[in-house]
Amino acid sequence: MTDYQVHTLPNGIRILYKHAPSTITHCCFIVNAGSRDELEHQTGLAHFIEHLLFKETERRNTSQILNRLEIVGADLNAYTTKEYTCIHASLLNQHLERTIDLFEDILFHSTFPEDEQEKERGVILDEIASYLDQPEEAIQDDFESLLFKNHPMGNNILGTPETVAKLNSQDIKQFMTANNNTSEMVFAVFGDYDFKKVVKLSEKYFGTVPVNSNKKQRSIPEKNTFSSNVFTKAISQTHCIIGNQAYSSSHKHKNGLLLLNNLLGGMGMSSRLNLEIREKYGIAYTIESNYTALTDTGIFSIYFGTDNEKAEKATKLIHKELKKLREQKLGTLQLHQNKEKFIGQIALAEENRMSLIISMAKSLLDFNYADTLQQVFDKINAVTAEQLLEISNEIFDNSKMVTLLFEPK
Repeated sequence: MTDYQVHTLPNGIRILYKHAPSTITHCCFIVNAGSRDELEHQTGLAHFIEHLLFKETERRNTSQILNRLEIVGADLNAYTTKEYTCIHASLLNQHLERTIDLFEDILFHSTFPEDEQEKERGVILDEIASYLDQPEEAIQDDFESLLFKNHPMGNNILGTPETVAKLNSQDIKQFMTANNNTSEMVFAVFGDYDFKKVVKLSEKYFGTVPVNSNKKQRSIPEKNTFSSNVFTKAISQTHCIIGNQAYSSSHKHKNGLLLLNNLLGGMGMSSRLNLEIREKYGIAYTIESNYTALTDTGIFSIYFGTDNEKAEKATKLIHKELKKLREQKLGTLQLHQNKEKFIGQIALAEENRMSLIISMAKSLLDFNYADTLQQVFDKINAVTAEQLLEISNEIFDNSKMVTLLFEPK
């Protein structure tokens, strides 16, 4: 049984609604188009478009767009990933129509004027420069470019100074026509309404959006091969990422890897890597692991930053923990405790209602359904120690791992 409702408009746009007895509404509009859909010369285009959506429409200027929700105390924002573009807002319940009206205007009536393109080009070039000054951020993108070599998935979402400098109106039009398929769009609302009202307002504003049935051609990235890479930079600490391509969002072992990631270096101070490397040896202030599931692949990585002379020991300790997971099956009590911890963290995370409704909207895009919290818990509880051993030997295989080090000059 689902705890949400869905309505599909004639043009293919889906409306997802989840009830919440609150005076605050969280809503988002997600388009299944991101940086992996850019052509080779368009790196950074999806992010460029996201910036420009807030600049000018056929009936509003920049000031009117920004003030439309801020004037009633609402919060409006957006972001771009490798696979999605998302606009989201948090607002008092009485301002839902105002929000839907603005969403429809900026998503489907933006004019992308040349002068605004030049302004945002400068803003993004500054953003890239700022980003490159933060090695803990920059190393992640460099790592992904190694993991997905010669594939759009490996490109920096921000683009490069060279590609951003050349983006133009023709690129914008081509990208939106090719990728903004109306059947791959979801408008999601988490609030206190009658579902009929949400549908009626959605039909009023999104119902007239022309159908776009263009199908994108996404290529699956080739499997990465083992590599070890060291770069010297003007930094004070060593930064390191170790990782591998991982399971897609539809893979049968996705939940097992999510559980393993949480055990190894996920949230909280009691993860294996934190206890072994930070607490026991005092080597690294920050050490964490991450797993991102994408539609046809995934990214697993372990990151740490430490003094240069401690980096080799930290790396050896990480591989020691990975070896344990490849060779030793978790005991019944260990497995139960880690499931309880992970389930508790997921339950607490649901309190962030914006994150929840965005997650549900993405799930509807990818799978045409969204799991209830209980269904998520059931899938985690179904993971076995044997499966975790199998996953560890596949994902934590030393012969496939990519390592990237940024060392001080």
